[in-house]
Order: sequence, then structure tokens, then C-alpha cells
Amino acid sequence: MRIPFFSMFMTSPFEGLQEHAEKVKECTWAFQQAMECHFALNCETFEEFRQEVVQLESEADAIKRRIRGHIPKRTMMPVSTFLIFRYLREQDGVLDAVEDSLDWISYRSEPGIPSELEKDFALLVDAVIDPIEQLSTMVAEAREYFKSYSEKQRSVVKDIIRNLRVQEHEADKLEDIIKKKVFNMEIDAASIFHLIRLAEVIGSIADHAQNAGDMMRAMLSK
Repeated sequence: MRIPFFSMFMTSPFEGLQEHAEKVKECTWAFQQAMECHFALNCETFEEFRQEVVQLESEADAIKRRIRGHIPKRTMMPVSTFLIFRYLREQDGVLDAVEDSLDWISYRSEPGIPSELEKDFALLVDAVIDPIEQLSTMVAEAREYFKSYSEKQRSVVKDIIRNLRVQEHEADKLEDIIKKKVFNMEIDAASIFHLIRLAEVIGSIADHAQNAGDMMRAMLSK
């Protein structure tokens, strides 16, 4: 018989993971607004939204350090600290990728996306937003599972993990569409590189979310 997860802690590490996931989720609005601003050409608030994401990333890093420093070293856990830290790395990677996307945009002085790519980039941004938001839901549902070890609750978490995998696949397809179009456009080499790299960094948001789901699935199997 499994020992209920929370009975082995005064404070569960999943509480910290939940706090971190909520901080990651907070970046979605600023990320969307920054991207819309970039598309709009004449928007003057891109840097404000970028700085908001930078601040959220800093706050999330503080939570990450607290989690790593406060897991009891001699307490038996049904989930290994290795898996917890691997999960945390991928969840943190989501926010890092959001920040990297906006940083990459900021390196070029002129805003905007070629008109023939605006819709594709907008779809790619939309495709990675939902995985970001689902992470906090996944952690919350996992916390419930580790309280009860209910198979029904386990299925709820696994459904979210499957959704993350599907969403990552959709983001990959959109990324590929953008790359094919960019390589067939008559634009300068610097613009080609910038657009290709931007698509890759945005797409990596969904990659990290899926990887977090894979780490959560590994925790469920223990």
C-alpha cells in the first residue's frame, strides 16, 4: 500500500512547483501583448511588456531556488528529487523561452513581421499559449493525485499530459510552415535568420511544456 504523499512532508515540494507554475502562467498575457505589439509596427509598449516578462522570470527563479534548497534531504519520497528537479527545469524552461523570444525580437531595431507571415506567427503564438497555461492545472491535479493515489485522478493528469503532446505537435507543424515560407521569400539573409530563429524559439515554448509533461508522467509511474 502506498503512503499518501503529503504525510511524508510538513511542506510538499508540489506546493513550490504550483507557485512556480502560476508565475509561469502569468507571463502569457504580457507575451501575447508584446507579440501583438511587434506585429502592429507602430506599437510603443513592446519594451514594457518585455520587461514585465523579465521581472516574472526573475521572480520564478527565486521560487526555483527556494524549491531546490528546501526539499528535505533525508526524507523518503515516492517521487525522487531527480524527477522533481528535472520537471522544474522544463517548467522553468517555458518561461525562459518566452523571455528569449522577446529578447530576440528586441535585437532588431525595426519591429514587424512580413505581412505574408503575420497570420502564421499569430497562430504559432496562440499554439504555445495553451500549453503554458495548462502547466499550473497539471501541477494542481498532480498534487491531488499524490494526496490520494486515486486512479481516476491519475487519469486526469495523464489526459493533460497527452494534450501537451498534441499541442507541441501542432506548434511544430506551424513552425515548419513558417520556415518553408521564409526560405522561399526574397529577403536579406539577416531577416531570414532572424525569422527562422524567432519561429524556433517560440516553438521551443511548447517543447519545454511537453518535456514537463513527460517528467510528470515519469513521476506518476513511480
